[in-house]
Amino acid sequence: MAFKVSTGLRNHMLASGSFKGAMDGCFLKLYAGAVPESADADLGAATLLVTISVSASGTGLSFSATPANGVLSKAAGEPWQGVVANSGTAAFFRLETAADTGGASSTEHRVQGSVGMVAADLNLSNTSLLATAVQTINHFNVALPSL
Repeated sequence: MAFKVSTGLRNHMLASGSFKGAMDGCFLKLYAGAVPESADADLGAATLLVTISVSASGTGLSFSATPANGVLSKAAGEPWQGVVANSGTAAFFRLETAADTGGASSTEHRVQGSVGMVAADLNLSNTSLLATAVQTINHFNVALPSL
């Protein structure tokens, strides 16, 4: 799976703002279960395993001030962590705003991608997450391809 960007985020980037402007302050959520068809789709029966925030504090995440070669990275020095709420195998993630309920929407700003150990959109050292463990995301990049 490649990153899937919601209709709302695509429209925002085309008409009124940047990816960084839309997604600074967002949260990275890792889920177990069936992967939704698109970033616009409802989460269905997926189980939320962990919500990643700054130092697991509930503070939204941010991206670096300047992209390099079409790649925007997580803010340097900002610890992206979360305490695992439910044990399970991470299958996909959503990068979403604080107000997002996970329901079907063509206006929410979201990015959805696969989680794995190799060749996924988000690679983890182990996709089996255990409740109460701290999950850290050391690297997260968003790239726009050349046209």
